[in-house]
Amino acid sequence: MLQYRTAALAGFATQCWWGGIKVMVFAAFYGGTSVAGASSSMSLEQAITYTWLAQGLLVLLPWLGDPEVAQAVRTGAVAYDRLRPVDAYALWFARGAGWIAARLLPRVLLMAAFAAVALPLAGLNEWAWQLPASAAAGLAFVLSTLLALLLSASMVMLLNVAATAALNERGISAVATPVVIVFSGNVLPLALLPDGWQTALLLQPLAGLMDIPARLYFGQLSGWHAVGGLGLQCFWIVVLVAAGRFAMGRTMRSLQIQGG
Repeated sequence: MLQYRTAALAGFATQCWWGGIKVMVFAAFYGGTSVAGASSSMSLEQAITYTWLAQGLLVLLPWLGDPEVAQAVRTGAVAYDRLRPVDAYALWFARGAGWIAARLLPRVLLMAAFAAVALPLAGLNEWAWQLPASAAAGLAFVLSTLLALLLSASMVMLLNVAATAALNERGISAVATPVVIVFSGNVLPLALLPDGWQTALLLQPLAGLMDIPARLYFGQLSGWHAVGGLGLQCFWIVVLVAAGRFAMGRTMRSLQIQGG
């Protein structure tokens, strides 16, 4: 995946475009007269930084299964993975995590260079990606992002298993995409949703992809609350890996190889 530099640049340009649109939407929203509740949970500066964070980390969102697995299922080449002298789940998990990371690293570095460096140099500091609340918040964010990568890979594995069972990934991806982009906080930060929903939104697994890392970055989760947020990510990784292993075992036992 690291060979496809043009794809990384094209994705970066698209994410800058959408990021700019979302920043302008937030500026108009916060410029209104009835945003007292929103501004108390997240300031405009934080909403703008959140937007650039979300665009930089976009490929963490597991709305698609591993395309190599999907192709192997369609062609029958999945039989080769069953014959390898390695654990099939571990093989697919490592490959999926590498697939995500190889797309993530170039784009997040380009986004940081643009939003955190180029915009301030151009005199647009109010629209820029701001620094974390503290050094501890920045360290917690990095650790949380690594856990988000593992969490995303565990969710991609569930999509892989579902595609293996259905012999086609398109319908599964069509259902997963809107759920993932809404409940991860990609469309709108979860902190801006109604207060009565906050506990449920924080506890659901998709919050660990974007919402929890952002809360740590802004210092909204600190001390034992930060430990709790990281622990919640670890909890969902363990649960989803266990569920994925169980589902994969059942699916592989009844798998019919396409092609004979």
